[in-house]
Amino acid sequence: MDTQGLVGIVPWTLIAQLCNLFIQLWLIKKFLLTPVRNILKKRQEMTDAKIQEAEQAKTEAHAIKAEYEQNMLAAKEKANEILASAQKTADNQAEVILQEANQQAAQLKAKAEREIAQEKKKAVNELKNEIGDIAVEIAGKVIDREVKESDHEKLIDDFILNIGNES
Repeated sequence: MDTQGLVGIVPWTLIAQLCNLFIQLWLIKKFLLTPVRNILKKRQEMTDAKIQEAEQAKTEAHAIKAEYEQNMLAAKEKANEILASAQKTADNQAEVILQEANQQAAQLKAKAEREIAQEKKKAVNELKNEIGDIAVEIAGKVIDREVKESDHEKLIDDFILNIGNES
């Protein structure tokens, strides 16, 4: 056996092996690397699109959150306004009710004072009449004569004046 033929370079074999290598590289590139690159490129584009969608969703979520917070602040302000308005209305109504109650109490007091004054006059007039009758009887018995009507009125008035001065 020829050992040198095993170790040596045969030019036609080298060219055939190089052609075989280039054909294999071209086939690998065409049928393996290009589809793999296309798949990786599509995956990268899909991933980028998902990331962009996620960022857009995040931006929208922040916008919605900001709008929600503004709505909540506006609702709180409106609730505070409503409470303040209700408090003011309640205070006004309480003041009106107190004024009406004071007015009614003053009217009741004035009416009671008028009634008391009328009753006092009535009682005084009744007492005048009774005292006048008693005085006429006593005077008639003391004098033992008939007292005239003018004398009778004069005695009553004098008696009433004396009683009025004593009280």
